[in-house]
Amino acid sequence: MMIYTFSHLTLRVDPQAAALTSLCLDGKERLVAPCLLFSARLRDADGAPVLLCAKDAGGCEITADGLIYRDFSVPGAQSVTATVRFSDADGACGVWVTLDPGSDALCPEWVDVLPLTLPTLAANALGGGRILFPYNEGVIVSDIAQRESEWCRSMQPEYPSSGAYPVFPNMVSSQLLAYLWEDDGLYLAVHDETRAPKGIDFYPEVGGVTLRFRLFCGCRMGQRYEMPAPLTLARCDGRWESAAERYRTWFADHLPPRAVKVSENAALPTWYHDLPLVVSYPVRGIHDMDEMTPNALFPYTNALPLLDDIRAATDSRLLVLLMHWEGTAPWAPPYVWPPFGGVESFNAFRAALHEKNDLMGVYCSGFGYTIQSNLIADYNMREEYECQGLEAGMCAGPDGKVAISHICTGQRSGYDVCPASPVGRALLDRAYTPLFEADLDYVQILDQNHGGGQYLCYSREHGHPDAPGAWMTTNMQGMLSDWNDAAPRTLFGCESAAAEPFIGNLLFSDNRFELDYHIGEPVPLYAYLYHEYLHNFMGNQCCCPLRSDVDTLCYRLAYSFTAGDCMTLVLTPDGKLMPNWGTRDFEHAPDKGKALELIRNLTRFYREEAAPYLGYGKMIPSMPIECERMTLPRYDARRNLTQDAVLSTAWQAPDGSRAQILVNPTDEAQRVRIGGRELVVEALQAVKVEIR
Repeated sequence: MMIYTFSHLTLRVDPQAAALTSLCLDGKERLVAPCLLFSARLRDADGAPVLLCAKDAGGCEITADGLIYRDFSVPGAQSVTATVRFSDADGACGVWVTLDPGSDALCPEWVDVLPLTLPTLAANALGGGRILFPYNEGVIVSDIAQRESEWCRSMQPEYPSSGAYPVFPNMVSSQLLAYLWEDDGLYLAVHDETRAPKGIDFYPEVGGVTLRFRLFCGCRMGQRYEMPAPLTLARCDGRWESAAERYRTWFADHLPPRAVKVSENAALPTWYHDLPLVVSYPVRGIHDMDEMTPNALFPYTNALPLLDDIRAATDSRLLVLLMHWEGTAPWAPPYVWPPFGGVESFNAFRAALHEKNDLMGVYCSGFGYTIQSNLIADYNMREEYECQGLEAGMCAGPDGKVAISHICTGQRSGYDVCPASPVGRALLDRAYTPLFEADLDYVQILDQNHGGGQYLCYSREHGHPDAPGAWMTTNMQGMLSDWNDAAPRTLFGCESAAAEPFIGNLLFSDNRFELDYHIGEPVPLYAYLYHEYLHNFMGNQCCCPLRSDVDTLCYRLAYSFTAGDCMTLVLTPDGKLMPNWGTRDFEHAPDKGKALELIRNLTRFYREEAAPYLGYGKMIPSMPIECERMTLPRYDARRNLTQDAVLSTAWQAPDGSRAQILVNPTDEAQRVRIGGRELVVEALQAVKVEIR
């Protein structure tokens, strides 16, 4: 038995069983079962998988700081050598794995590093806790059964990619997890400056839940893989903010390219500081799977009177974000230009908005190549695809074959573009250059590419390595930087908030915190980590699992505001509010008057009091509050959420002053106890409480 002792942590390793047998945190045993030190997958020359784990080794050598495993019994893996090391960094435990294929006929694909099995998250479990998961905005998961019943359940990332994969940098925005008990916590992170792709996930085991960090190697055939940074295990307390604080400290010292604090970024447009109200709607149909015939908001200028009313009612600068505007076929990338109805009509609307000091943006649909639109029957690109040899620019699997994309198959059928291939990059540049020249204020260029990441590709013909890895992140950063330079007056964004490597490129994104209602309780982890460097907007709230016959829009508007994000309204063609994009039942519309009043009050409050904090500050741990509670009803009533009726977050402004922002999205005044005092927050209003 080998024992490794760190501050707050003691690990016991059985070299022969190749397992971690004990993990004590502050003197308490936390494991519910022994954990293999590692498992891995390699690919042979034909792309076939070669799976192995530590216990498959026939030989084990003990070293000064770890173990070396050789002589694996797995067919085809006899030449592989794996090294596991343990290091101490300021009291934290670092776990390193090195994988040497020992043969030019093998390529390391991924390594799972020390998958820990901790107590189950099921309610009332003895010794159980909660998991902080950086999925979209950030979520606390306390019921593993709920998560596993949803579309965003635990999944092993495979080719072709899925938008729901729990992968960094995609739906998972940061390189951390935390397991939180009432009085203690275990922080797990890979502080990787390369920001290479990782499967960061957790899944149920008998009697527990296993936390997984899967590192994609990015190797070529025969290349040795070394982790760019260790898996770090450290103590945090039982608050999610404690884990966030530790990660933010590392992040601030290791910024990705082009990341600049908002308060110091002279390149940002002036509107970025105005808390614009995003108003989004389609100009064809009413929802994504509808008939794509022009609606009442086309021609584009038909919307101007409606927008005038919203601007006047909210006293807000508007960012009008169009859907179904593409002149090709909606949601059918990569071709979007010219706009539906022609350039002249489109430009006239943009000019009218700019004359009123408003802004214009458009949704695009990411790195797909659409062969057949399911919305516009005559949109078919098979001839171009075959005649121009575009398959050479598509993501390929380990066997070298290009498979049909899994992304948005209801709207389209096609393939995933590999932007690291010469053909793929040229295709995307050609498709989007007219858009970059359109003088738009905002383009959600990577809708469907959650977080801004690219899809998995194993092609050996593109020039990139044979397996997914850090090259994907580097390629995306370079391409997005080129696009930033090509359209310096246009901000770009993605679906879900920009993952960490791309926050310097995608400065305004569709932060869909409502997706986290599917699996737990959303928390503003993203804002806590990154808000000093970029802002986002509430997004179109697609796939919101809250019941549409109960009006929760004001609550969700307040959530976004307290997270420092811009608020969003999604309109029907007749000017009513949608509960969220994708709604098909319009019998129960949100109370438009109440929503507009809340937005007006919060916009005024931002201008007069909150801008130093929500506009330029960094989030800090909040003071506890006591107030009435309210229920957020899900379609599955067994999983309704009970939340504070008053939302609050705390902030530190650049001058060092600190304040807690309280927002009451309800129809009635709410009494709140905070910091030893009691105050009243009026209906649909906000207050600032100074923190000394």
